[in-house]
Amino acid sequence: MAGSSAYNLFMSLSSLIWQTLLFFLAFWFGCYLIARDTGRLQLWLAGGGMLTFAAGIVATLLGTFAPSASLAVTLYRLQRLFVLLPALFWLAAMVWLIPNREAWEERYGRQQLLLGISLGCILAYGIAIGFIIIPGTQTVPAWLATLIGLDLFIFGLVITQLDASDKGEAWVYHFLRALDYSFFTALIFGAQIILVMYFWIGLNFPLVVLLLTSVVASVLIQTFSDPVQSLIDRIAFINAPTLRQSRATQRVEDDVAQRLEMAQGPLDLPSAEFERLTRRALSQMGNLPKLASNPLTRLPLVSSRLSQNGQADGTLARAAELKTLLTESIAKLRPRDAGEFGTTDAWRHYNALYFPYVVGLRPYSRRAFDEEEYKEVLDWFRSQVPERTLYNWQTAAARLVARDLRERSRQLAQPISS
Repeated sequence: MAGSSAYNLFMSLSSLIWQTLLFFLAFWFGCYLIARDTGRLQLWLAGGGMLTFAAGIVATLLGTFAPSASLAVTLYRLQRLFVLLPALFWLAAMVWLIPNREAWEERYGRQQLLLGISLGCILAYGIAIGFIIIPGTQTVPAWLATLIGLDLFIFGLVITQLDASDKGEAWVYHFLRALDYSFFTALIFGAQIILVMYFWIGLNFPLVVLLLTSVVASVLIQTFSDPVQSLIDRIAFINAPTLRQSRATQRVEDDVAQRLEMAQGPLDLPSAEFERLTRRALSQMGNLPKLASNPLTRLPLVSSRLSQNGQADGTLARAAELKTLLTESIAKLRPRDAGEFGTTDAWRHYNALYFPYVVGLRPYSRRAFDEEEYKEVLDWFRSQVPERTLYNWQTAAARLVARDLRERSRQLAQPISS
């Protein structure tokens, strides 16, 4: 009898461990996608799908060990809802990948196979949903939950790779490091609770709740470690602002080092890719940590300018120098001897880049109404330049800036090669 009881405990615990692992992967990946760039809607949608699926696993586990039948029924109903919701998030995220969006442009040709796999997974998810809504099935079987989890995981990898490619970043090392840190942190705390369950108390509702909350805390602390460490530093080094800034810089450099694509020099890139990275760099001028991960920071021209100015070579230093170079290239677009502002066709490229990216104006934002110094500029943008027109001007102007950067970099290299 004791042997049978021990066997049942072992099997129940094995099922709990497997579902907890599935929950960890879903919850971590959802948080990771959002943390990659909190300003990108497609990452929130893909991350939201993972998080709602993770919530479904929580409902299953808590329902299994619920202390009352009414609570168990409520949790099982929530489980079915949370397993269906990811499909809605997924569908919304797929809108970002439709053929008339950037993700299907020529630069993503190498990823069409991954997109095909993702589309195939949509069919698998549809079959899973059909099974869930069949009458008489109270809970989602473990094998079906695993299938859906795998489905979402593959789609998340596609979104991650597309996001990294769009920014010109590497993603594998950043992805693996984030996964390793969160997994081993969760393992340290979760394993202790599992051992207490097996050798002492057994499986019960409070310990399952404790196990899941320990996993949640471990993931949140590691995935959002930068804001957490910033908060701790502000408290610990309240009277040492220089030290706080030094630690913040170090964190940025660590993060950028994992994202920076080093496989190919910027000057060796095709013209279209170089122009795309230039366009991205222009949009990142107001955020040095984001600009620091742009491969254009590895331009020989950036290295030369740092050396000439006697600056130490560092991630943020390169980003700041690239920002300076971009500002210089933008300044060359301004018509000469024509004043500080004009509205003729000769001004369109300069205006499209200088005011939004160098000055930091947001012409179509309500907050920009307080910019009295640039009232004439804002009035012109709003009354004469539709948003789509501004976007087209910025794209054309970015090509001119990219050409200027390449020409200056190649001129720098000529004496070396001769």
